[in-house]
Amino acid sequence: MASLFLLAALSAIPAVTAQSAGPRGFPDCVNGPLANNTVCNQAADPLARATALINLFTLEEKFNNTGSTSPGVPRLGLPAYTWWNEGLHGVAFSPGVNFESTGNFSYATSFPQPILMGAAFDDPLIEQVAEVVSTEARAFSNAGKAGLDFWTPNINPFKDPRWGRGQETPGEDPFHLSSYVKSLIKGLQGPDTDAKRVIATCKHFAAYDMENWNGNYRYQFDAQVTQQDLVEYYLPSFKSCVQANVGAFMCSYNALNGVPTCADPWLLQSVLRDHWNWTAEQQWVTSDCDAVQNIFMPHDYTTTREETVAAALNAGTDIDCGTYYPHHLPAAYAQGLFNVSTLDRALVRQYSSLVRTGYFDGPNAAYRNLTFAAVNTPRAQQLARTIAAEGIVLLKNDGLLPLKQKNLTLALIGDWAAATSQMQSGYTGRAPYLHSPVYAAEQLGYKVNYAQGPGGQGDPTTDSWNNVWPAAKSADIIIYIGGTDNTTEAEGMDRVSINWTGMQLDMIGELATYGKPMAVVQMGGGQLDSSPIANNPNISSLLWAGVPGQDGGSAIFDIITGAVAPAGRLPTTQYPSNYIAQVPMTNMSLRPGENNPGRTYKWYNGTAVFPFASGLHYTNFTTSLAQPLHTTNFSITSLLATCGSYTDKTTCPFHAFPITVRNTGGARNATSDYVALGFLGGKFGPAPYPKKSLVAYQRLHNITVGSAQTARLNLTLGSLARVDGNGNTVLYPGNYSLMVDNDARTVVNFNLNGREQVLDLWPQPPSVKPQGGNYYVGGFGSLQTDVSDGREL
Repeated sequence: MASLFLLAALSAIPAVTAQSAGPRGFPDCVNGPLANNTVCNQAADPLARATALINLFTLEEKFNNTGSTSPGVPRLGLPAYTWWNEGLHGVAFSPGVNFESTGNFSYATSFPQPILMGAAFDDPLIEQVAEVVSTEARAFSNAGKAGLDFWTPNINPFKDPRWGRGQETPGEDPFHLSSYVKSLIKGLQGPDTDAKRVIATCKHFAAYDMENWNGNYRYQFDAQVTQQDLVEYYLPSFKSCVQANVGAFMCSYNALNGVPTCADPWLLQSVLRDHWNWTAEQQWVTSDCDAVQNIFMPHDYTTTREETVAAALNAGTDIDCGTYYPHHLPAAYAQGLFNVSTLDRALVRQYSSLVRTGYFDGPNAAYRNLTFAAVNTPRAQQLARTIAAEGIVLLKNDGLLPLKQKNLTLALIGDWAAATSQMQSGYTGRAPYLHSPVYAAEQLGYKVNYAQGPGGQGDPTTDSWNNVWPAAKSADIIIYIGGTDNTTEAEGMDRVSINWTGMQLDMIGELATYGKPMAVVQMGGGQLDSSPIANNPNISSLLWAGVPGQDGGSAIFDIITGAVAPAGRLPTTQYPSNYIAQVPMTNMSLRPGENNPGRTYKWYNGTAVFPFASGLHYTNFTTSLAQPLHTTNFSITSLLATCGSYTDKTTCPFHAFPITVRNTGGARNATSDYVALGFLGGKFGPAPYPKKSLVAYQRLHNITVGSAQTARLNLTLGSLARVDGNGNTVLYPGNYSLMVDNDARTVVNFNLNGREQVLDLWPQPPSVKPQGGNYYVGGFGSLQTDVSDGREL
């Protein structure tokens, strides 16, 4: 968000005061001025209750309450309310969230960044994490220290490894994100649509995945995206949010094909509300912070400030995270640029959501009894450690791991070895504790020789090297823990390289000559080209541990010692370092083309260092189809005939493939989890064809040596479909292959016969004027091709 510097400042001080216009709290529906209004009538439906409230507002009061910091209406006893609350991986510092300096409500459970949680491929566990986050959020809210809506999750796909905010997402694959976010929203909002724990917000809608590459600031960037790529890649996770009945969306800073997303009625109305039918609960859209102002400058999309706020409000942006709405809507209304009914609609949407959280229902409302006792419970602590360990990925192992011997001296080297706040990164609250790898090793009884060594991506000197060599020479085993962190990848800051620094590789290389067993743990949200480490025969093991949260050190050593067997999978492709010289971040195309080797595992035509979904185990597994198909030839007409009750034909079931997964043991004979991944391949639909596409997955738990479990890979007609050039989702005849895991260890072939059938007819965008002006431009090499007419922009 625009106020990333504010967030950094907030997280650096002991206590945070909410930026609100008055005292917060809950309306008094017993003795207050609203007691006899329908908004306090729990028997009425949320729409009627919110409408009754907004009907009491004067025009001035309506304008005043259109920003993210709403002053409320004191004469009505309606308290001030701050809409901006954050909870990406735990209740987080933000204008709506207060942390005390000590004692109760001075901390909240800090889970790993989503990139590591996504690597677990464990959706039921994600639901549990989200339930803890929202439960703690309600406890904060009950104490007057948070609101009831939280601007999470970030569900943009992570296609370019340089993106600074990729760590906030579960990964690069649209199906993975879509499946993950359904479980996440269910956990955040709870099972009852009329008694939600919190309101979740899916962001950033849409095609947002760049901060400031080469002078292309997110505030001015016009993402040129074909309808095919948009429907196939950039939007599935957002459609999944709608299917999960998410309470809110956030439109993004960028423009999409010439139109700033917060001023785009095609995106916010035609697609989101009409085509996807996101209307049942009067859900609302907020702008990203000051994205409404950005419509005027630097997008240069409108000619006046009044036209700017009217364009956003009319398009369907209901809340302005900022001050542009309250400041400029009065003049825009005076000029007749919008109707008061449009303003009322926006306010009704906002307060309908608060009705659904019990905001107007008094102390006996659902979840109002939660106190600080519900924060950082033993279950939450264990969950934070479990999800971190489940996500850690083993990329190389020549037999060093797991460490079974305890009377060892370990040299823990690297700027992450004694990490504290690094393990949280951005959008974080204060953690109850931060357990580093050094702490975890010492708790296990190892003697630890710690030396920091090179300071990550930002230290070009050898000043801190001298204590490394004696620490390593006197140790039995060397473990280097480093990589990247939020000093080089964060909101507002894209990475400029995807390689380990020369300083880190120099030290790692010298340590590897000591003749001692050595492991490297790669940290950070974005992948680094680890080929020099993977190809070094003197380095036995390589792990990726992401950004692991409050108990990250313990989770890392759970894997190192074998207390937990590794089963995580890389959620993104690890590209060679020269990938950044082959494609500009401004190129939004997925398919290979001029100055683009292709993006993600589906389309990349080079050789990945480690492909998407890579991950080794401490044991061996075999897979097989538990029950063969009754036929391998399917009629498209017959398949669709079974879908009569499905308004969205893409969700109509095709087949559940039972896959037997057997732990056959090995040198370590470890009980282990296994993530069964189902990829679909074949030459059907429009060329070019993706190499393969993830269509199903399930994590199986604690498979003992010699035993087997069954995963069910559930495919729908949408799993089989492709997207044509107009964005239509089509079921095509052809030869299909379902492949289990990256190595296709089990393959099921089948055919679809008959004529192609459209499953989803995509609404076509209108012709739009190009984004104006030559003042706000990116640096050399930033040109894009206009997807509507092929012009260079």
